[in-house]
Amino acid sequence: MSRLIRISKTTLTEGSATTLLFSGENQTTSIVLQSLRRYLSVLSLQSSSDKASILAILQVLSDLLSVGTDRRIHYMIDKGGSEALLQTLVDTARSASPDYDILLPLFRLMAKVGLRDKKFGQKALELEALDVTLILARKNLSHSQNLLHCLWALRVFASSVTTGAMLGINGAMELLFKVIPPYTRKHTRTIRAATEVLAALLKSKSNSRRAVNRGYVTSLLRLHQDWHSHDMTNTYVLIRHGLLLCLRHIVTLRSGREAFLAAQGLETLFSIAQACLDNKSVEPVISVALQILRQCYPESLLPLLTASSAYTFSAPGSPSSEPPQALTEEDFEDDGEEEMDKDSDVEAVKEDDDLETDMDKLSSKPDLDRPEEELAQYDALCPELSCSFEELEPKYGDDLNLKDIPCANHCHIPNVTTLRQQCLNKDHSSWGREGEDRVHSSILDTVKTRKSSIQLSSEQRPISNVNQSIRQNGLETVSVGHDTSDVQASLEEAAWDIESISFPRISSSFSNSTKPEESSEVAEKLLHTHPKHIPFHDPHLYMVNAVRTRSAVGFETMAFPDFWGHCPPPTAQPMLDRKRGVQRIKILEDIRRLLQPRDVVNKVVFSLDEPGPSQGSVSDCLRFHSKFESGNLRKAIQVREFEYDLLVNADVNSSQHQQWFYFKVSGMKAAVPYRFNVINCEKPNSQFNYGMQPTLYSVKEALLGRPAWIRTGSEICYYKNHYRPNAAAVDGASGKRYYTLTVTVTFPHNEDTCYLAYHYPYTYSALMTHLQILERNIDPRQVYFRQASLCQTLGGNPCPLVTITAFPESNSAKHLEQFRCRPYQVITARVHPGESNGSWVMKGTLEFLVSRDPVAKLLRENFVFKIIPMLNPDGVINGNHRCSLRGEDLNRQWLLPQAHLQPTIYHAKGLLHYLSSIGRGPVVFCDFHGHSQKKNVFLYGCSMKETLWQAGCTVDGPALVEDVSYRMLPKILDKLAPAFTMNSCSFLVEKSRASTARVVVWREMGVSRSYTMESSFCGCNQGPYQGLQFGTSELEEMGAMFCLGLFILELKSASCSHELLARATTLLNADVLDHYLQRCSSSTTTNSRSAEVDDEPSCLEEIDYSADSSSDPEHSFAELDRQIQECAFNKDEEEEKEEGTRWRRRSVPQS
Repeated sequence: MSRLIRISKTTLTEGSATTLLFSGENQTTSIVLQSLRRYLSVLSLQSSSDKASILAILQVLSDLLSVGTDRRIHYMIDKGGSEALLQTLVDTARSASPDYDILLPLFRLMAKVGLRDKKFGQKALELEALDVTLILARKNLSHSQNLLHCLWALRVFASSVTTGAMLGINGAMELLFKVIPPYTRKHTRTIRAATEVLAALLKSKSNSRRAVNRGYVTSLLRLHQDWHSHDMTNTYVLIRHGLLLCLRHIVTLRSGREAFLAAQGLETLFSIAQACLDNKSVEPVISVALQILRQCYPESLLPLLTASSAYTFSAPGSPSSEPPQALTEEDFEDDGEEEMDKDSDVEAVKEDDDLETDMDKLSSKPDLDRPEEELAQYDALCPELSCSFEELEPKYGDDLNLKDIPCANHCHIPNVTTLRQQCLNKDHSSWGREGEDRVHSSILDTVKTRKSSIQLSSEQRPISNVNQSIRQNGLETVSVGHDTSDVQASLEEAAWDIESISFPRISSSFSNSTKPEESSEVAEKLLHTHPKHIPFHDPHLYMVNAVRTRSAVGFETMAFPDFWGHCPPPTAQPMLDRKRGVQRIKILEDIRRLLQPRDVVNKVVFSLDEPGPSQGSVSDCLRFHSKFESGNLRKAIQVREFEYDLLVNADVNSSQHQQWFYFKVSGMKAAVPYRFNVINCEKPNSQFNYGMQPTLYSVKEALLGRPAWIRTGSEICYYKNHYRPNAAAVDGASGKRYYTLTVTVTFPHNEDTCYLAYHYPYTYSALMTHLQILERNIDPRQVYFRQASLCQTLGGNPCPLVTITAFPESNSAKHLEQFRCRPYQVITARVHPGESNGSWVMKGTLEFLVSRDPVAKLLRENFVFKIIPMLNPDGVINGNHRCSLRGEDLNRQWLLPQAHLQPTIYHAKGLLHYLSSIGRGPVVFCDFHGHSQKKNVFLYGCSMKETLWQAGCTVDGPALVEDVSYRMLPKILDKLAPAFTMNSCSFLVEKSRASTARVVVWREMGVSRSYTMESSFCGCNQGPYQGLQFGTSELEEMGAMFCLGLFILELKSASCSHELLARATTLLNADVLDHYLQRCSSSTTTNSRSAEVDDEPSCLEEIDYSADSSSDPEHSFAELDRQIQECAFNKDEEEEKEEGTRWRRRSVPQS
């Protein structure tokens, strides 16, 4: 032993420790570890009484552990270093006269090691170090420096909830309340450490319960109030923060919340938060105060009679809905006795657990889900395989008598490059001729390399404020030009009733409609007085289709935007810049309702559940309506004069999926900011927090010649609220919460009628109108366009199936054979009704495929396109967000669909099975969707190898053979489409997606290129459209770009014919074509799985409503490390005033 002591003395004397520390981490690792082992062996010799030796060893250990990585500390822990330090503490403290020259450096070393040892608290408990430390702390209440070191040790012990509970039993909290006085400038470092220890102890429910029973809630509130009122310069922000952390842990208990409310805590913290909201130096205080306020805001049920949808439909096999149960306190809280250690080794469930690793499920092809003879029925949906040329003449509206209905003035189908200019052309009668002049312009002109013509620089982006909000929304109160002056005057005529004009009746379809002749006359007069030719839209034809559309409710009116049409604005709108602190401001306004209800109206002004006087014409509030196709608004409550709470309807035959909204609002005042709060959203996050805006359509603007859906709104945020569902509404699942989307809208006109929607609406009637217009205006000599009905939906609506290809050159055997042997491409969309962006992408695909673009012509001549543009018509019609009329997600029904329950999925799958059975499986299958939490456009595909690799499974072996061509199309689109990004693509097969279209078509039909294409509801954060929100033009462009991607994919395939390559070179610019082919083939090689980047950084104000968030500052021990390090360099109590100033500076967030 004496020899080891001499070694340690020599080490310090000769300075070899310093040499050891700075000679390089990699070179001295083994020496360091050997030194640690040697010093630990000396330290563990309990008979050592040489003070100088012990201090030397502690000093060397401290030096060794102060630099480099944490590897040294973890090595020391593995070799019993924690036990050695704790035992030394116990032995030294129990001596007759404890030597604080040894104890203080020992405490510092214990804290450094204990922060990294998850079991440090348990070891301290077993070695009786807890009691020893508490005794030392009690003896040093008047000695600040010694007490500070004891508190550091207690802080580390308390990081284990179990050990913290034991400290509470032994009187640690009573001790700490003796250390934490009212405001003082003395010993503030010690007081701060005491608040942090107390906050750590109160993570234990038993300690929190003990604090409530002993009246500590009131004491903590008074202490915080005292420190807040006296700390005028915000020098001691972190002490105030520590006191609030204590309260935040206590209010996780029901009894804690009750005590907090009884002590007027809600009012106290509300006042403090309001007063300090704009002060960046008190950011830690505001953050925790808001969490406490939200935790203590009384939870309540949604103001609805039932959680189930207001609409019902007697679908076969629909589960009967039970009446909702009343909430009890048990629904709100788990106030159990069990103490669980968050430092345990039990790992949280990871996303990778959802990956499918069963090789049988990944590689084996399941049996056919229906009798094979049933597949013969789908032959009727593929007449192109058997019909003669004479029988392929196009058919127009077989069952519609539309000869008296004027058609849209279309001379041909334009290509994608001219669509925007056509829509904006003032001489609408000549737009077709302009398209003729550009007919040979290729879609290749619009690919990524060309800088977007709609991109706005940051200097051009409008400033977001109330005075400019109308221009920001793309609307103008005063029209410019002589051509709109007469229209403006007509809007003011008494003869025009904007309310009736904006809501045309479907008068011919319902016997109870009032004044059908008058309604028809108003619509005709309106169309005659305000002609507006919009490409691919015809109001007369739309009205005919709306009459035929069958809803679960029986809608009597049409929404004006769907009837009148939409012409996209000339430029894309930038994403909304998020105002700093907007979420906190809105939360405090919500709390003010409870505490200061003087101006709260709380009047129901619209309700599907309670029809009555509240929906009449009321002059002092806005008027709402949503009973039209795709409409969704269940209830509107006027909160204050210009603020409304809105509740959206659950999907039919469901009590969930509240996200999509689409409603009419009228009776507004111009230039007045109205706040709308959609209070029953379900998704935990949304792109509304990252620049996305809802859409608005103004009837007066449309009649002034600007019929457009535009992005609108300011002060937008999306956050968790205090509403909760009852247990029955969520099938007994606990923990579900609702979220609020709040948006402030300033309307451009007085007494206008406007429509607000989650995204650009696209109704079933609009689709049917669009298909009929396309069919009537194609060139029948060039385009084979056939619209058939895949099946009838549960609601009685036909699900359209579109076939697009080119007619054979002649009826010769050779040409007919080529015609019948063309490979198939299958594209679907809108299985989720709320994802209307999928329909706009599909619209672009359809228009491009029938256009005269040379790429479209080549695609038609070489492929047959089978397109199901709307897989869930009933859901779209009835304003659902995700489900069918049975209340089920149809994109989770592809494994075993049933004809009488999921007819569209059953027959879509049957058609694909039929094509596969005759050897004509699609080259590409793609299902168009919308994504609410990511930006850009991207693909999901399927790969066995990538899935197994990501799950950590072995991927080698001859049995695992995979066609890697599934990556080719997304790589091509990444180079071509401005909105597309490869970085967000994924090719993993997850268990939870086993019944989706993408996975089932890949697995059962063997289609390696089976995709889901996701388009953001928001916009782009890369490429030419970076910083811009998607408009309908950009979405339609993506649909056309998808077709271009299919074309390039074929040119790059081994099966591509020389004839096609030659024709492509002849018809298109050879240099341009070669350029893009080369770009796609030379794209940089990526890893087997494209790295998914995080979609968004954290929100500017992440409000966490739980009390045990692992993201809290108290869970980072870096600050404690810093304090210990400073103390080791002789920071004494005289410097505490300056120390407090540094705390204040450190608490100010960097801008």
